[in-house]
Amino acid sequence: MGEMVGEKQLMESVHSTVFKESEILEGKCKKIEGYDFNKGVNYSELMKSMVSTGFQASNLGEAIEVVNQMLDWRLSDEKVVVEDCSEEEREVGFRETVKCKVFLGFTSNLISSGVRETVRYLVEHHLVDVVVTTAGGIEEDLIKCLAPTYKGDFSLDGTYLRSKGLNRIGNLLVPNDNYCKFEDWIIPIFDKMLEEQSTENVLWTPSKVIARLGKEINDQTSYLYWAYKNNIPVFCPGLIDGSLGDMLYFHSFRNPGLVIDIVQDIRAINGEAVHANPRKTGMIILGGGLPKHHICNANMMRNGADYAVFINTAQEFDGSDSGARPDEAVSWGKLRGSAKTVKVHCDATIAFPLLVAETFAKQVMK
Repeated sequence: MGEMVGEKQLMESVHSTVFKESEILEGKCKKIEGYDFNKGVNYSELMKSMVSTGFQASNLGEAIEVVNQMLDWRLSDEKVVVEDCSEEEREVGFRETVKCKVFLGFTSNLISSGVRETVRYLVEHHLVDVVVTTAGGIEEDLIKCLAPTYKGDFSLDGTYLRSKGLNRIGNLLVPNDNYCKFEDWIIPIFDKMLEEQSTENVLWTPSKVIARLGKEINDQTSYLYWAYKNNIPVFCPGLIDGSLGDMLYFHSFRNPGLVIDIVQDIRAINGEAVHANPRKTGMIILGGGLPKHHICNANMMRNGADYAVFINTAQEFDGSDSGARPDEAVSWGKLRGSAKTVKVHCDATIAFPLLVAETFAKQVMK
């Protein structure tokens, strides 16, 4: 009899362990629920349902919310601190016009892809304030104005492609002829720049070179053309790491003497962050590497950005900045502790156009 009582108590203990009483989540957490296609095909409602879908769909939904908060913010939303404000900054009308400064960063592969057109849209409509990319993010935009990039396949054989004069970027193909056209176009521009350096004492920086190339391409399909037209600075501290570097290399033998000063550009991009006050700053960064760190580091100079959306597939286990989550940036002072942040673990060619459709594009259509 005693053994049965003991076994019953044991089972009650096991049962209470397995079925431990739950904390009440109702009212504290969003209920997981996806889109019901019985309601028809409504893309706007489908996108709204992302937040409650779970996994990376929820992160994308949260990224949309963060970007909309970034775009909706006005200085008038903040309490006036008289001792910290100029007389102009105390005026309600002025405060309602002050928006968040948006830094957009992306790696070159995205300009090789069709995301280029999404970037062009943002720059064309002056929806971002500062752009940072790699050398490929500059040259690929210009080259596409001269000749197209084509769809290939990830499994195409490298030796075969080399024999045909074709270069592979993932499942994209770029003919060698495209770079020959690029060389024919850009070398005379470098000649003019060298002449202006000699006769007019022009001090070239990477961002000034990029602006000049945007002016010279004079093509409305180019995001660099619109950056030039709208006076949006495009920074590329790794300007020589690509075909642009090849062209500068060849030019240095053919017509030596062109100098490009990187020091003035680090002053310029850090100044974009430091002098943003009283504005808030937001970061939207596609991919990792140089563009991600360059934007984050600039915002460290102002004790961190106020909003951040990272979209990339990099992981943090190897300690790379590319894979680092937003909280790591908080530890460096690149993001404020109070910042609204999210990382979307996803290919940006999928996530970014959807994000823009639910944020920037809707703002333009209002």
